[in-house]
Amino acid sequence: MIMEKLFGEFVDVIQWTDDSPDTLAWRFERYNNEIKFGAKLTVREAQTAVFVNEGEIADVFTPGMYELRTANLPILSTLQAWPHGFESPFKAEVYFFNMRRFTDLKWGTRNPAMLRDPEFGPVRLRAFGTYEIRIADPAVLLREVVGTDGHFTLDEITDQLRNLIVARFATILGSSGIPVLDLAANYDQLGQFVHGRIAPEFANYGLELTKLLVENVSLPPEVEQAMDRRTSMGVIGDLRKYTQFQAAEAMRAAASNPADGGAATGIGLGMGMAMAKQMADAMGAPAPAASPATPPPLPAGRSFHVARDGQPDGPFELAELRQQLRDGQLAAESLVWAEGMAGWEKAASVSELAPLFRAVPPPLPGT
Repeated sequence: MIMEKLFGEFVDVIQWTDDSPDTLAWRFERYNNEIKFGAKLTVREAQTAVFVNEGEIADVFTPGMYELRTANLPILSTLQAWPHGFESPFKAEVYFFNMRRFTDLKWGTRNPAMLRDPEFGPVRLRAFGTYEIRIADPAVLLREVVGTDGHFTLDEITDQLRNLIVARFATILGSSGIPVLDLAANYDQLGQFVHGRIAPEFANYGLELTKLLVENVSLPPEVEQAMDRRTSMGVIGDLRKYTQFQAAEAMRAAASNPADGGAATGIGLGMGMAMAKQMADAMGAPAPAASPATPPPLPAGRSFHVARDGQPDGPFELAELRQQLRDGQLAAESLVWAEGMAGWEKAASVSELAPLFRAVPPPLPGT
């Protein structure tokens, strides 16, 4: 009885001073949910207070200090049928909402997204980034998500928000038509597309998606390695000139390393002769007599056209086609045509060209 008397004389101060970084909503704990007439309500900056009467949302308070009377609780007064003013104490639940911006929230694809690239065909992509949110409508968040939870944190909703982002991102990425090699230049555009698509779904939870960033879109490791090799070939440029340069460098290195003794001198001389032969081959000079393992020279024949990107290219002599095969510009499946042929045929099926694909070129110097 003494404690009840003390509580009865106490003037309520309703406020929330919790500074936890991940709390979205917090219910003010009060014995038996009783609030006295004239209680002081303090709502700080970046906070909103919501009064709930028997499970029904009543009055909403923005930042400021309030003395709770009938005048500033019009909805609650109507719900509790106070025709002549406050009844003290009265029962109500008070929820505080953290209205600040929550930053650096992570999203990412657990499994790779499949899409069709115009250059590489079907590819698998992974992506990740960050996003920011804040509470836009406390009443909607309370009604749709928080419910009766007395301490609602980010961890309770971020999984669902991340799933929304990933699902919509995969759809937008697949329908964007942006080539894989151009994705890095379009991260901002992708982020804006995803933001516009998902923002209304966040609003259904009473939240505002303030920012969404795409930080990286990556290919599987084996595809990245293949692209690295392709990039290396582009840096090398003309393979014939590169071979000449490598042969000249090898000869210079051999000449600057004097041999010790006759045997070493012979080895050095043999290496120099081998390098000279490789350099002569690369420069198109006549080579010494072929060894038994060297394939016979191709017979002279017709000139052939080669189909490239849907257009005929040529005509080319056999020597030119052989060089194109070495440079990777001609394959067994390439379509060719020459005068006297009824139509386009695969290069490997043409009798004059078949020896090109059976010949195995010698290893490149230095390998």
